[in-house]
Amino acid sequence: MKRAFKFRFYPTEAQAVELSRTFGCVRKVYNLALQARAEAWALRGERVGYEATSALLTSWKRADELAFLAEVSAVPLQQALRHLQAGFTNFFAKRARYPRFKSRKKSRASAEYTRSAFRWRNGMLTLAKMYEPLDIRWSLPLPEGVEPSTVTVSRDAAGRWFVSLLCEDPSVAPLPTMDAVVGIDVGLDHLLVLSTGERISNPRHELRDRQRLAKAQRSLCRKQKGSSNRGKARVKVARVHARIADRRTDYLHKITTRLVRETQTLVIEDLSVSNMVGNRRLARAIGDAGWRQFRQLLECKASWYGREVTTVDRWFPSSKLCSVCGALKAAMPLHVRTWTCGCGAIHDRDVNAARNILAAGLAVTVCGAGVRPQRNTPGGRSATKQKTPRREP
Repeated sequence: MKRAFKFRFYPTEAQAVELSRTFGCVRKVYNLALQARAEAWALRGERVGYEATSALLTSWKRADELAFLAEVSAVPLQQALRHLQAGFTNFFAKRARYPRFKSRKKSRASAEYTRSAFRWRNGMLTLAKMYEPLDIRWSLPLPEGVEPSTVTVSRDAAGRWFVSLLCEDPSVAPLPTMDAVVGIDVGLDHLLVLSTGERISNPRHELRDRQRLAKAQRSLCRKQKGSSNRGKARVKVARVHARIADRRTDYLHKITTRLVRETQTLVIEDLSVSNMVGNRRLARAIGDAGWRQFRQLLECKASWYGREVTTVDRWFPSSKLCSVCGALKAAMPLHVRTWTCGCGAIHDRDVNAARNILAAGLAVTVCGAGVRPQRNTPGGRSATKQKTPRREP
């Protein structure tokens, strides 16, 4: 299985200049190709593919005003055209929205090199148009005897440089099968509550650095636009954001790795996080918790190690349903954390929800029915076009 290994590196002044020029050329070629494809469709109703944009790239390099495109490696420019083609493919397949133009300030600065554009010798990586290898900080060893097939160099808003090496990782293999299953309910007071009763704390990384972030942002607002001091202040703000994001990612990696190693089947809710952050009172806390990133990491690692992740319909009333007798409570406000069912069972709201999520996921796994509503039907209809009543979470 292919796996990307990301490391930080420290370029020399000449390398930083060359990479910055490459980032700019990649962005320019991407925008030119996107404009050419959009104009061809709007004016002539013609679809322009990768081959046509590749031919256009050759003509652009010969133009006097775009002659600088020929001064950097051609491979990252070709890869930019392939990425644009993939974007249009996903758009026509309704998996993504229409590709957008790349901004110099907001877009990610990156360039991708294939095998013909870099040299890998004795653990040293040298990119095209460079004479010195990159000074990489090897935080973990690469798989023995494996060479990267693709190298992606990037620079974040905080000015840090990273290199991502795509390699075949023979160590990624399915883990031994076990009988352990668990239902997972995400929250804000506790990041995760498991059907076993275990609670995983929410570190609230953004809250811990909120004062530092506010101070950096106030300093940024006082700087004159376009000044060098404003650029320095912007980097300070970006460094605080990077610190928060790094700690959150590290925490979620540790949690998801542990859950995947200890559990065969994991059942979660199919939450629409993008809609939930529309709540102005909870948006900051939901973004700080990283629910979407948690699900992405969990599903990715489950596919690596032969585990199963089952999703339950977001309208499933997990909090209002008694996990003992199955009775459905009429209403369950958010401030109610403990409630008593008519059968006498006393429930903790989150633990009860996790147990109901687990039961629903296991029922779906056994019966083979679908639990996720069709996204192209109003109200979340099932695959048989039968209406499913809207329920409160």
